[in-house]
Amino acid sequence: MRIGIIGPESSGKSTLARYLAKRYNGTYIQEYAREYVEKKGSLEVSYDELCEMARHQIEEMDAASHSSSEILFFDTELIVTKVWFDYAFGQVPEWFNQAIKQYPMDVYLLTYPDLPWTQDGARYNGSDEMRMELFHRYEAEIQALDIPYYIIKHTD
Repeated sequence: MRIGIIGPESSGKSTLARYLAKRYNGTYIQEYAREYVEKKGSLEVSYDELCEMARHQIEEMDAASHSSSEILFFDTELIVTKVWFDYAFGQVPEWFNQAIKQYPMDVYLLTYPDLPWTQDGARYNGSDEMRMELFHRYEAEIQALDIPYYIIKHTD
């Protein structure tokens, strides 16, 4: 089972993915974009750099498809990168759209942006408007793929 955990920045994705992987004895696949921008030391990413990050994600998806783990929890995945291609550059490479079809999730957990936004050096923009715009874009992409999903909201 492949579970994609996606949502706007600072909405609890990493915490949720790590918790679920531990709770259900699954495999946690961490977000590569965070690692990339932390190493680079800048949030500014060119189109070519985003292509490089996307190719790395596809390699991770391919490796995960050969995993012996029964449950894989992806802390973000290809839809997030697709939305960023479109948001930042107004285009998505066709090879990347094909990869999304090649490595589908079985279900998505879409995190709602109801947690306070916290800057941690690897986050781009915490405005409520942008977080909601991204949430709706992610939801539309999931719906277009016709894959089941659940919206995860914070509760006190």
